[in-house]
Amino acid sequence: MRLFTAIITTAVEETALVLAWRWVLPYLGIMIPLPVLITVMLGWAGFAVLTYVLGTRALKKKELAGLPSMNGCIARVIEPLKPQGMVKIGSELWGAESLEGDVNEGENVTVENQEGLKLFVRRCVKR
Repeated sequence: MRLFTAIITTAVEETALVLAWRWVLPYLGIMIPLPVLITVMLGWAGFAVLTYVLGTRALKKKELAGLPSMNGCIARVIEPLKPQGMVKIGSELWGAESLEGDVNEGENVTVENQEGLKLFVRRCVKR
């Protein structure tokens, strides 16, 4: 459906360019050669394709962090968990509570659960 909409809107925009070139600009005393119009139309179509491709990629991109995907994530302790403190996942800071007592700054923990904006974490198992 997105592709169909993109094609239709681009066709409408291109038609508007032709109509403006054919009737509006001459009425205002502005004459633009046909090769310039074709260049502008190709540039506009190229821009439409680029925005469609980049927009589609952005919509398909997997969420890096956020509440729905936090369980199982590895976080680094930024502020010691005694038992509450702060952890960092990617570039985001989260309030966390340790399920296993105190955890020192710099250690890695695994997110086990969440409640609102608070994460409940355990030390990562060393392998």
